[in-house]
Amino acid sequence: MPHFGLLGKSLQHSFSKSYFEEKWLLEGLSNYEYRLFEWDPGKDLKAFFESNSQLQGLNVTVPYKSMVIPYLDELTPEAKRIGAVNCIKHDQDRWIGHNTDSLAFMNSLVSWLPPGFDSLALVCGTGGASKAVQHALNRLEIGFSCVSSSGNGISYDHLQELWDPDWKLIINTTPLGMYPNLDSKPEIPFHKLDSSFLLYDLVYNPEKSLFLRLGANQGARVKNGLEMLHLQADLSWQFWNQ
Repeated sequence: MPHFGLLGKSLQHSFSKSYFEEKWLLEGLSNYEYRLFEWDPGKDLKAFFESNSQLQGLNVTVPYKSMVIPYLDELTPEAKRIGAVNCIKHDQDRWIGHNTDSLAFMNSLVSWLPPGFDSLALVCGTGGASKAVQHALNRLEIGFSCVSSSGNGISYDHLQELWDPDWKLIINTTPLGMYPNLDSKPEIPFHKLDSSFLLYDLVYNPEKSLFLRLGANQGARVKNGLEMLHLQADLSWQFWNQ
C-alpha cells in the first residue's frame, strides 16, 4: 500500500487528507493512504524520519518548512533557491526535499492580479511559506517588503510610520487567523486600505479570515489560499510520481 502524509504541528485545519483521498478515488487508485503526522517541535525530527520509512511522499506545513531541511538527503534546485520545503519524496532510502508552494502561489496570483499590475507588495511573515512567496514575487518582478514579529524585516510596531501607500498587494504568509485561532491577524493599519488594495491570505480555513474580512470592509479585493493549496497538492503528486 502506498503511504503518504502531512507533517506539521497542529493539523486540525488541514484539508490535505480529504483532498488526496478524493483525488485518488476519482482517479481509481485504491489502497492509497494519507496520514496526518502532528509532531511536537521539541521532538527530534530525525526520529520522525527513522520511524516512518514506509512513506513514499510527505507534505510539510508550519513550522517545519525550513526546520526539516537539515534532516533531508537532497534538495531540488527549486528548494535550494527558496530555502524552504513543503514536499518530500522518499526514494530508495533518500529523502528529497522540494518546494511546490512557490509555483502554486505564483500561478494562483497571476490569474487574480489585475492586468498591468505595477505596484509593490507587503509580505506578512518571514517563515518558510514567506520564502516561497518571496521567490514567486521575484520571478514576477514585483518589488516587496516584509513585516514580521520575529525581528526580520519591518517590525509591526513601526509599520504605520513606515507605511508605503504603493504596497497595493498585501500577503499574509503566517498562520494568524487560521482555525481555531480565528480572532488573530497580522497587525497592519487596515484603516489605510481602500478599493485599490488586494489582500491575499495563504490561510484557507476559515474561508475568509479576519485579515480578509477587515480588508474587504475597507473595499479591498481579497483571496484566500484554497486555490494555492490545490495547485501545490497537484504539483506534489507530480513530484512524487516522477
